Amino acid sequence: MADQKKRKRRKKETQEQKLRRILIALVIFAVIFAIDELGTLKVAFDDPGCVYASFVLYLVPFVIAGHDVLRKAYSNIRRGKAFDESFLMAVATIGAFAMVLFPDTDPHMAEGAAVMLFYQVGELFQAYAVGKSRKSIAAMMDIAPDYANIEGENGELEQVDPDEVAVGSVIVVKPGERIPIDGTIIEGATQLDTAALTGESVPRHAETGADVISGCINMTGLIKVRTTKPFGESTVSRILELVENASEKKAKTENFITRFARVYTPAVTGAAALLALGGGLITGAWSDWILRGLTFLVVSCPCALVISVPLSFFGGIGGASRIGVLVKGSNYLESLAEVDTVVFDKTGTLTNGTFNVVAIHPESGIDPDYVLSHAAYAEAFSDHPIALSVKAAYTGEIDRNRIRDVQEESGHGVVARVVEETQAAEHVVLVGNDKLMRAHGETWHDCSLTGTILHVSVDGRYVGHIVIADVVKDDAAQTIRDLHACGVRRCVMLTGDREEVAAAVADQLGIDEFHAQLLPADKVERVEALLSSEDAKHKLAFVGDGINDAPVLTRADVGIAMGAMGSDAAIEAADVVLMDDKPSNISRAIRIARKTMGIVWQNIVFALAVKLLILALAAFGIANMWLAVFGDVGVAIIAILNAMRAMHVEN
Repeated sequence: MADQKKRKRRKKETQEQKLRRILIALVIFAVIFAIDELGTLKVAFDDPGCVYASFVLYLVPFVIAGHDVLRKAYSNIRRGKAFDESFLMAVATIGAFAMVLFPDTDPHMAEGAAVMLFYQVGELFQAYAVGKSRKSIAAMMDIAPDYANIEGENGELEQVDPDEVAVGSVIVVKPGERIPIDGTIIEGATQLDTAALTGESVPRHAETGADVISGCINMTGLIKVRTTKPFGESTVSRILELVENASEKKAKTENFITRFARVYTPAVTGAAALLALGGGLITGAWSDWILRGLTFLVVSCPCALVISVPLSFFGGIGGASRIGVLVKGSNYLESLAEVDTVVFDKTGTLTNGTFNVVAIHPESGIDPDYVLSHAAYAEAFSDHPIALSVKAAYTGEIDRNRIRDVQEESGHGVVARVVEETQAAEHVVLVGNDKLMRAHGETWHDCSLTGTILHVSVDGRYVGHIVIADVVKDDAAQTIRDLHACGVRRCVMLTGDREEVAAAVADQLGIDEFHAQLLPADKVERVEALLSSEDAKHKLAFVGDGINDAPVLTRADVGIAMGAMGSDAAIEAADVVLMDDKPSNISRAIRIARKTMGIVWQNIVFALAVKLLILALAAFGIANMWLAVFGDVGVAIIAILNAMRAMHVEN
């Protein structure tokens, strides 16, 4: 029991405490090194006493700085997992101190203590780098709400655990509080800060009837929200789960380095032993060859690789999260870097997914408002998306008492009798497509604009038409330009919409290729065909937001979901989630992924090249222990600093 308590206490050492410990050891080392170099020990103890005095003195900073490394190496040996960097550090540094048994050679206790000290400095650099790259991801972890406000019978607010709130309950969110659960506002209006979720700095206005997602901060007014999901299925819970699981999915490069280290470490340990023993047996100069073996061992430590490669991926994932892009694992970041084809679903991805009135074309001598107002009155009782868009465009108030005998003709439109405001006359209003006009013997004419054309007739007279379209997102055209600029070879659009609508959108955005009138199963087949045309070095990404996109998101090499307003199924199936629904962030995410992979390979090539050079020099007795320290710790620190660049996002 006492041993268990000790182990628990040891685990509680913070980075600040470790930093203080290493600084103390460095100061002690510097003082001893100065005394040693000035010859004070030789004057005080003479030969060979000064060597033993040096041994005792350097042992102090060595133990202060490295006791945890030695303990970890011992623990791993007991568990049968000896070959790691702790083992190499322990053997090399203890071996350097063991050179005291050859007092006729130059003492190497200073190098032994320095290797451990600088190794620990490298560990501190790593901890700092990991901590910094975690900040952007940790910021997402802060979106978790602590409580939800439920109004009691006496009107007082009671704070309850969000997990305890049932679907359909009404919660109260005060200014300054986070929305704990997804829902719909039933009372009040406010500005919402969505920065933690989407990276969007501009607050969003929300009022009665608006859907709100958990994790947003209510900035201004008190609102009441009827929950639409349990807490466990809300946006904030899904994001936290994605963040927590991101580190579990390793990239092929990362897995290769892990496997490489498992083989490399015992191999170089054996090579160092062979070098020391073989050279000693052949030449008889044991101290010289043991020193070569120890130097070889220090240089061979794979710290730079096993630290910097995962850190680069972690930094890349952290950098992406800062712009509102959630990457579910380093394997997806690696795949994203190889994307050369991006396939888009149209509705809700490149377009807003909502119908809007984009034009009103009245006949000669007719006021546009006359056309719109009669259409709005005729559609007053309809909940069809097209009817809703007409009513939204009409700024006046609709008096439903003036509407008589509304008849909806499925797939065609609506016929209604609308009484004038003065009650002087009643008009028959037809609003619908050309089939409705033809069925009632009305005359009409086509429109050159692309979209849904709503013809309007009053008392048998054609008064004009209204053009309704799904509006292209503000940044959609820029998205396609940015993707081409960052090396994406082709951008493809898939849609279930009509051919002419798809062609117009593709032409407006500069899409390379489009396929229209597709069912969900057709989209999968089309993606399969596109995948078959990809070579082994390149990947295909699919971007979608609807529940019918889930099969395609799963099939693509990289599935990208529009997160904030996308369906649960799409977000679950995707590998990358755009939290702000801005497709323009796709190119930024690809640039981050490519930058990350560039840094990964820079570190691999740099670390191996330097190590192989110094290993060769050590084997021939040219490299000393100080060069070995640079070959291990110096290379590791440089690689870590390079890896930290992955978290810096360029605009």
